[in-house]
Amino acid sequence: MISAPAARRPVRSVAVLSDVHGMLPALDAVLAEPLVQDAEQVVVTGDLAAGPMPVQTLDRLVGLGDRVVLIRGNADRELVSLTRGEVDDVGDPMAPWAAAQLRPDQVDLLASLPYPVTLSIEGFGPVMFCHAVPDDDEQVVLVDTRLSRWAEVLATLPDDVTTLVCGHTHMPFVRLAHRRLIVNPGSVGMPYGRPGAHWALLADGAVTLRRTMFDVTAARAEIVAAASPLAHEWAREYLDNVADDADAIEVFGPRDGRAAPK
Repeated sequence: MISAPAARRPVRSVAVLSDVHGMLPALDAVLAEPLVQDAEQVVVTGDLAAGPMPVQTLDRLVGLGDRVVLIRGNADRELVSLTRGEVDDVGDPMAPWAAAQLRPDQVDLLASLPYPVTLSIEGFGPVMFCHAVPDDDEQVVLVDTRLSRWAEVLATLPDDVTTLVCGHTHMPFVRLAHRRLIVNPGSVGMPYGRPGAHWALLADGAVTLRRTMFDVTAARAEIVAAASPLAHEWAREYLDNVADDADAIEVFGPRDGRAAPK
């Protein structure tokens, strides 16, 4: 498993996953996709394990070996803080249980995740991958975030980086901002907007937003069998009643500073 690959030739294609949140059935469905299996690199832009199957999810990702690049998300950082006794509440009722399941080697893995990571991809040049924004794993930017805020987010990017890939808000989008392409693949494990596991493919100079459907009944049984005390509630919220994207944007909107003068 690699976290921050050394400089080398540009990769041909990258499958981008984000916000798996310990939802192993959804992750397995995406990893079974032929386009993901054929991708030269798999990048996961954070929030890997905070969910109902944390140990199994991390083992599956590490098992991808050198094809996978794992990037720190705010939930990964919070799991480390919980296991090390630095905090006792991060605002996610699932997180303390998930943190308690992790093996020491998995805690060390999460603590060592890089942020951000830049890869060279054919047809794109250098592409920066982060969880939220390039210099912070928790700030919010959305598809309709004002251009002046995007200018602040992009200000630290090197001139040759014209594509930024982020996650965090669980809603897929592709947009231009100040001549840079912004990609959010959406969430594998906790989607907002439409059911299914969301991801993206960067190949041949083009971005494709993808969605993988899977057996919800089987996924629910697998999650419940993992014995999380919140398993039934988790399955009901993220398998049965996927949050509306308009509602999510309304909730997240104030966090992108949109009340500031335009």
